Amino acid sequence: MQDFSAFFEECERAPRLNELAPFFSATAAGRSGMPLRRPSLDLRLLPRDATLKKFVAIHGLRQGPFDQHYLSSIPYRLEEECRLGCAILKYARSRRKPLKLYSLGTAEGTMARTVSEIGDGRIESLSCSPNVENQRSFYAYGVPPHAHFFHGPFHHLTPEHIRNTEDLGMFADGFDLILEDTTFQMYSPNRFDQIRFVIQHLRHDGIFVFVEKFLHEDETEYRLREQQKDFGFKARYFTGADIQSKEDAVLTRMDKNEVTLADMGQVLKRFFESCFVTWNSGNFYTLIASNSRGNLQNFMSRLAGPALPKEYIYAELPSELISQGQAPEPAR
Repeated sequence: MQDFSAFFEECERAPRLNELAPFFSATAAGRSGMPLRRPSLDLRLLPRDATLKKFVAIHGLRQGPFDQHYLSSIPYRLEEECRLGCAILKYARSRRKPLKLYSLGTAEGTMARTVSEIGDGRIESLSCSPNVENQRSFYAYGVPPHAHFFHGPFHHLTPEHIRNTEDLGMFADGFDLILEDTTFQMYSPNRFDQIRFVIQHLRHDGIFVFVEKFLHEDETEYRLREQQKDFGFKARYFTGADIQSKEDAVLTRMDKNEVTLADMGQVLKRFFESCFVTWNSGNFYTLIASNSRGNLQNFMSRLAGPALPKEYIYAELPSELISQGQAPEPAR
């Protein structure tokens, strides 16, 4: 059995559970950090199909206060949420067995709840958050069928806890897909132990999706992309004072827990045979990794092309971060 005691202690001391806790609590409750208007979706960037139409409609109704803050803070993150959600639904339909999805630390768990609701039994999902405000938002529309919520930080959700909790017993044999959405960077730069712990929950042929903000080897380039985000996008939803306030309260601490894309690739090589970069918006990237090339190809074939203007993209998409071979063509 692996020893995670030092890792657990590290997590308990993390900014997410200590100095940043008031920010996350207030934002999740809607007491602060709310955008001037709800985040809007640019449908011109996404393919029109029945899955997208249904996902957009349900997702818009289920968004909580933290979702509205988050999706207004990262350029075209809402479009990426819709792109990933639709790909998960289509991937689930292609499988013989229901998909088990773990959405790791994703605030109100809106995306996981939405795909479970639309999937009608094809997707059983589990979301988690240490904030009770996010739990309240998750249950604001009643107990959702096929969607579950764990109130606590991700490192409290051990395999033993899942096995010994009646409502979570269905997940005891692992997940087919895990999504980590800007969670690790709120704890530490220790990606090795973070992934080593969470991968216990992933089936051997499962898929791990990472949405993270990465450092750049060139500090000037990193800051230029941040200015593009703040003044080219966030200014649509927040005042200049709000943007500066978050920079002072959160981002300067979060930067210390980010890693470079190259460093992330080196860590992922220790766990996965294949990993692709499938989305990029300034300093933010989506990575999709697996030890099953077939499942990875199947999932990525359901993934529409990146849905954002080219000026925000600084990477070739899709591109292979680890391993060799031809990147799957994105769905059109």
